[in-house]
Amino acid sequence: MGYDLERFVGFVNEGLLCCVCRDVLERPLQAPCEHAYCSACISSWLLHHHSCPEDRLPLDVSSLKPLCRYMRNDLSRLQIRCVNAAQGCEVICSLESLHTHEDECEFAFVSCSNTGCPVQVERRSLAAHLSECNFHRRECPNGCGHTLFSSDHSQHNCVAELRTEVEMLRAEMLCKLEEVRREMESRLDSQRRHMVQKESLLKNEMEELKGHLSRMMIDMRALLGAERLRRQELAEAELEKRELMELLRDLQPIRSQIPVNQTVTDQHQGALQTTEEHTDTRQQQREVFSHLSVIEKAPPQPPKREEGERKGGSRSLTLDNIKRKTREVTVI
Repeated sequence: MGYDLERFVGFVNEGLLCCVCRDVLERPLQAPCEHAYCSACISSWLLHHHSCPEDRLPLDVSSLKPLCRYMRNDLSRLQIRCVNAAQGCEVICSLESLHTHEDECEFAFVSCSNTGCPVQVERRSLAAHLSECNFHRRECPNGCGHTLFSSDHSQHNCVAELRTEVEMLRAEMLCKLEEVRREMESRLDSQRRHMVQKESLLKNEMEELKGHLSRMMIDMRALLGAERLRRQELAEAELEKRELMELLRDLQPIRSQIPVNQTVTDQHQGALQTTEEHTDTRQQQREVFSHLSVIEKAPPQPPKREEGERKGGSRSLTLDNIKRKTREVTVI
């Protein structure tokens, strides 16, 4: 819609009127046929028609263009009354500066700046209205920190308001503490379950280690027993070896004391007896040497205790036999 023709002072050229609303052009656009329209008017027209409203020639939105320069100049120089003339504004200005004046016009109606206030007053009366507006907010003069409406000053009680605020804060803090407590309890429960699982695993590992340790102790006792038996047998073998060596040293002087030259008579008389004695002596020496070689060559074995006792007994019997034969040889 254009500007109302009655608001203008002086003559207005016909070419500056809208072809649709027949008012003075507002935000004008021009068609290729050089007819001018208000932008709002021609946009509404082309929604239902596709031709110029003046000469019916084909027309669309893309073919519209701004008004030519000389027509814009004529339009800007037109004198127009303020839109608030009915409220008492007597200002007459050019169309070019109309919007600047209306933004600052003291007779224009504006809304109250207080939130929630529906009142509209003239700009010149706005300050007086704000001082009396029931929706005007300001801090409590007693210093409680609350922002109050002008109508609530008489009913405001600082102590009651502060108590209410403290109760609200207390309830909020209790809610937060309860949430934190629940969260901590859930975390503690999860950690407790984890620790119980770890404890059971550690107990199982400890039991396994105890079993391994007991088996190792049994094996160690068996090895220590076998080692004691082996050392005992080595000691017995060493003792037997020493006794046999002493017997051999005792036998050597006896062999050296046997007479080499004898008379013919003695030879004829004791030839058979001497031959038998020497044969027995040599046989006994062979038995002693063979027994010593067997003892020296045979590696010590860890036999069982009963076998060791039997072998020890047999060795003692052998030693007794050797000693007895040695004594017989010595006597002979």
